[in-house]
Amino acid sequence: MAQFEIITFINNTPEIVFDLSRSIDLHLLSLAKTNEQAVAGVRTGLIGMNETVTWRARHLFKTRLFTSVITDFHFPFTFTDEMVRGDLKNFSHQHIFAKQDGGTLMTDKIKLEAPFGLLGRLVMALFLKNYFRKFLVERSIVIKRYAESGDAASILKNIKQ
Repeated sequence: MAQFEIITFINNTPEIVFDLSRSIDLHLLSLAKTNEQAVAGVRTGLIGMNETVTWRARHLFKTRLFTSVITDFHFPFTFTDEMVRGDLKNFSHQHIFAKQDGGTLMTDKIKLEAPFGLLGRLVMALFLKNYFRKFLVERSIVIKRYAESGDAASILKNIKQ
């Protein structure tokens, strides 16, 4: 099992950062280079407790499907999504939001495990952990950009919480 954290300070309220983090629309914008698409479950707007989304994207030279469900949800402090179907053995992403210095400290805690026993652990250590870290750092940068530029309203407009 590999684990890592990404910590990002964002100059906006926890409520805005929380909603941007669970926005399917912003997720699609942040990962456009993988041609990511939401193909089942919640496909637009904000995802919430017990809701699922299935993503189709091109990663590592192959089109892949990944379905996750929100298993924990406490607005605007934390939510967790966990893989229920995909290529990994396990994947869990805890999103934590804490008010700090007039903004929000956003912490992403990732736990992931590759299949295939020893071979999977080797691939995880040599490649996959850094691949996922880079992927999620890029997503954090987009969340920060939208939250701090005033563009959050374009993503969150017409959404009821």
